[in-house]
Amino acid sequence: SFPGNLHLVMVLRPTGFFQRTFTDIGFRFSQEDFLLKLPVVMLSSVSDLLTYIDEQQLTPEFGGTLEYCHSEWVIFRTAIESFALTVKEIAQMLQSFGTELAETELPDDMYSIERILALRTEKYYQLKEEITAVTKEGNLLLSSFEEPDAGECSQDQHHERPGDWETVNRLLGQLREMETAFDGFWEKHQLKMEQYLQLWKFEQRFQEVKNAIEFLMGQQAELPDTGDSVPQVKQRLKDLGHFDGMAQDLIGKAQVVILHGHQLAANHHYALNLICQQCNELRHHSDVLSDEIKRKQMRLQKTLDLHTRLQQALQCCDEGAYLLANQQMDKCQSKEGAQKALQDIERFLESSSAYLNYDPQALHYDFESVLTSELKCQIQSVQVKLENVRSMFENRQSCFKKLLDKHVRPVQLVAPRPENPPRSKSPLFSPKHGVNGCPPPWDVVRPSSICWTYLMPLWDARFSSKGARSPAKRSHVINELIETERVYVEELFTVLTGYRAEMDNPAMLILMPPMLRNRKDVLFGNMPEIYDFHNKIFLHSLESCLGAPERVGFCFLDRREDFQMYEKYCQNKPRSESLWRQCSESTFFQVSWLKLEHKLGLDSYLLKPVQRLTKYQLLLKELLKYSTSCDGVQELQEALVAMLDLLKSVNDSMHQISITGYDGDLSELGKVLMQGSFSVWTGHRKGPTKMKDLARFKPMQRHLFLYEKALVFCKKREEHGDGYDKTSSYSFKHFLKMNAVGITENVKGDHRKFEIWYSGREEVYVVQAQTVDLKMAWLNEIRKILFKQQE
Repeated sequence: SFPGNLHLVMVLRPTGFFQRTFTDIGFRFSQEDFLLKLPVVMLSSVSDLLTYIDEQQLTPEFGGTLEYCHSEWVIFRTAIESFALTVKEIAQMLQSFGTELAETELPDDMYSIERILALRTEKYYQLKEEITAVTKEGNLLLSSFEEPDAGECSQDQHHERPGDWETVNRLLGQLREMETAFDGFWEKHQLKMEQYLQLWKFEQRFQEVKNAIEFLMGQQAELPDTGDSVPQVKQRLKDLGHFDGMAQDLIGKAQVVILHGHQLAANHHYALNLICQQCNELRHHSDVLSDEIKRKQMRLQKTLDLHTRLQQALQCCDEGAYLLANQQMDKCQSKEGAQKALQDIERFLESSSAYLNYDPQALHYDFESVLTSELKCQIQSVQVKLENVRSMFENRQSCFKKLLDKHVRPVQLVAPRPENPPRSKSPLFSPKHGVNGCPPPWDVVRPSSICWTYLMPLWDARFSSKGARSPAKRSHVINELIETERVYVEELFTVLTGYRAEMDNPAMLILMPPMLRNRKDVLFGNMPEIYDFHNKIFLHSLESCLGAPERVGFCFLDRREDFQMYEKYCQNKPRSESLWRQCSESTFFQVSWLKLEHKLGLDSYLLKPVQRLTKYQLLLKELLKYSTSCDGVQELQEALVAMLDLLKSVNDSMHQISITGYDGDLSELGKVLMQGSFSVWTGHRKGPTKMKDLARFKPMQRHLFLYEKALVFCKKREEHGDGYDKTSSYSFKHFLKMNAVGITENVKGDHRKFEIWYSGREEVYVVQAQTVDLKMAWLNEIRKILFKQQE
C-alpha cells in the first residue's frame, strides 16, 4: 500500500521496559516475514538513527533539527487543492459565459437589446469580482510560503516547499491569463453590442425619415404645377409653401441622421458599407424632394407672372375702353376739343404701350415651359382683346386727325346723355370674360367698320353700370363661397381633434364627468362623416370652380344626395344639446377649450353645420343674382331649389322627432313631405249632415304631417322650459292612410279651406290654412301622392 518501493526498514526500539519487551516479542514472531521481503535494522536509540539519516531530515522528536507540523501541512495542502478547484470553476464559468454570448440570438426591439446588454454587463462585473477575490486568495496563499533557500534548507524542504509554492504560483498565472483573455473578449463583445444597438437606432430613424419624405413627396406630387387664374395659382403657391416648410423640417432631420451615420463610420462601425449606403439614399431622397418643390415653385411663379401680365393687359384694355367711352363728344367737335382728346389718347397709348403691344410669340417663347392648352387659349383671347382695343384707338385717332385736317366745324352729333354720372371702369376685359373665352360685345361688329359718331351711344349701352358690376360681384361671391368653405372645414377639424379625439385620451379620462364617457357619438353626431365629405370631396369641387364659375351649380347638384347626411345631424341635435347642457361646466371642456384657444365655446361650433346649411342657399341666391346672362344659370337655379328643399326636409324631420304617443315606427310611413299647423273641423258622414252643420263646431288646432303613405294629425303641446331647455312636442291623435284619402279643393266661405275625406266620405275633415299659397302648396303635394298611387 506504500506509494513506492521500500529498500530498508529501520525499527527504533522503545526505551521503556514494557514497550521494549513487547516489541521484541512481537518482532520475533514476525521476523521471518520481514526478512523474506526486505532488510530490517533494529535501532536501540535515537543516536543510532542519526547514523543512517541526517539530522536536518529528522524532526526534533527523532533527534533532528527539521521543523515540521503535520496538521499545518494538512491545512496548507487542503488550501492549495481548494484554490486549484476554484480556479478550475472560474475557468468553466468564463467558458460558459463566452458560449452564451456567442450563441444567444438578439431580439428585434431596442428595449430588449438594451436590457440584454445591461444584464450581460452586470454579469461581466460579477465575474470580474469573483476573479479578483480568487486572485486575492491565491496571493495570500502564496505569501504563506517562504521562498526556499538552498543554503539554509534541508534536502527534504528543498523538495517539499518549492512544489507547493510553484503550484500556487502556476495557478495564479493561469488565472491572470484567463482574466486578460476574458477582458479582451468582453471588450470586443461589448463594442459589437453597442455598435449593433447604434445601428438599430440609426436604421429606425433612417426608416422614419425616409417614409416621411416619401409620404410628403406623394402629397406634393398631387399638387398641380400650373393654374388657370391668379387666385388659383396663388393658392397653389401657398399650399406648396406649406409643403416646402414641412420639407425643410424633414431635410433638417435627414441631415441629423446623415451626421449620425458619419459619426458611426468615423468610429469604425462594423456595418460601415450599409450605413454609407443609407446615408447616400437619404441624401438622394432629400435632394429629389427639394428639387421637385423648387421646380414646382418656379413653374407656378412663372405661371403667376404670365397671369399677371395677361391681367395687366386686360386691365389696360379696360382703362382704354373707359377712356374712349368717357370722352365727351360734344366737346370734341371743335379743333381744340379734338386736339385735347387726341392728346389724351396719345398719352394713354404712350403710357400703356408695354401692355397694348404685347407680342404673343414673345409670350409663347418666354413662358414656353409652363404653357398649357388652357393658357394658350387665354393668351389668344387676350390678344383678340388687345387687337380690338388697338383697332378702336386707331379708328378714333384717324377720325380726330381728319377733323383737325379739315378745320371745319362739325355738325351737332348725338352725344351721351349728360345727366348720366361718370361710368365705372368696364370689366368686360376682366379675366372672367377675356381669359375664359367669352367674347366681348364688340367682337360681333368690329369697331373699324363703325363710324365713330355713333360709337359713343353704343358704348354707353355696352358699358352700363349693371353689366360692369355683375362679373366682379359674381367672382366675389364665388371667392366668398370657397373661402368660407375652407374655414368651415378647418373649424370641423379642430372640433374633431380638439374635443372628440380627446374623449379617447386616457390622460383626459379623469377630467370627464361619468355621464359624458362613451357618448361622443351623441355629442358630435355624424360630424366626422360631414367633415370627410367636405374635406375630401366638396371643397375640392368648389375650388375647381375658380376658373369655371359656371360649374358651381353642378357641384351642388352632383352631391345633393350626400347632403342628406345633415338630416341625421340635425335630428341628433336635441340629444347633443341636452348632453352639452349637463356637462358644459366640466373640467374636460374647459381644458380642451384652453388648449385650442378658441374664441367660442363648443356649443357654438356644434351649431356650425346647421348654420352652414343655411349659408349655402343665401350664397346661391346671391350668385344667381349676378349670373342671369351667363352659362350654368339653369344649374344654379336647380341647385338653389335643391338646397331649399333640403332645408325644408331637415326642418320637417326636426318636427317629426318631437311626435309623441304614436304606437309604431314613423319611418314606415315614408318620408315627411310637408308639416304645419291648421284649423281643422271634423265630421262623420254615417248620417245625413250638411256642411253648414259641420261648420258650426269650434275648430281644433292641429299640426299636420304629410307622409308619403299617411296624413298624421297631432296636437301641438305648449313649449315648456326657458332658454336652451325650451322645447315643444306634438301629441299624436290619429292618421289617415293616403290610399284611402280624397280631397275637395274648394270649400264655400273661405278660399283658405279645403276638404279631406276618408273611406268613401265616412270621415270628413275641413282644413283651413293660414294663407291661400300654403293651401295650394299642400294640395299640390297631396295631388302628387294620389297621382302616383293611380299610376
